[in-house]
Amino acid sequence: MQAPVLLTERLILRQHEPQDFDAWADFHADEETMRYLGGVQPRSLAWRSFCAMVGAWPMRGFSMFAVIERDTGRWVGRVGPHAPDGWPAPEIAWGVSRAFAGRGYAYEAAVAAIDFAFDTLGWAEVTHTIVPENLRSITLAKRVGSANRGRTQLPEPYATLEIDCWAQSAEDWRARRTARG
Repeated sequence: MQAPVLLTERLILRQHEPQDFDAWADFHADEETMRYLGGVQPRSLAWRSFCAMVGAWPMRGFSMFAVIERDTGRWVGRVGPHAPDGWPAPEIAWGVSRAFAGRGYAYEAAVAAIDFAFDTLGWAEVTHTIVPENLRSITLAKRVGSANRGRTQLPEPYATLEIDCWAQSAEDWRARRTARG
């Protein structure tokens, strides 16, 4: 399956392409960025995770999008539907490079990705698995309207982590979107 291209006011969400890999590898090598996202990855492991993200489109019919800044064409991060084998539920996940943090890009991309999950993929619910100490992700989960449903369990190698499941239904999402106009 070829990934759709989603456009927001400031961003392009599209399938990852070969030219995105250097930015992807830098993202995954950054200790602060990866603190709550499974830890840093050397370039060789970043390559595997990059290929897995690209390969999820034909295997699952969805994957996280490359988030591209429209004005510059720069790779901002990765946001979108994510459901690795053994995950408790499909989720909308996000990660933005530190160079782009604090600009509202994660929120803008998450809204587009949640719309895609509900309207195109037909999901009844979206989840976000978040380490309780990851206050930025918790703030974003609340901002998009999700609520903490309590602890969940991830598969190895993350099984020992304390992880909260944040979630919301398509019905609740659409009601909030309608109320905002």
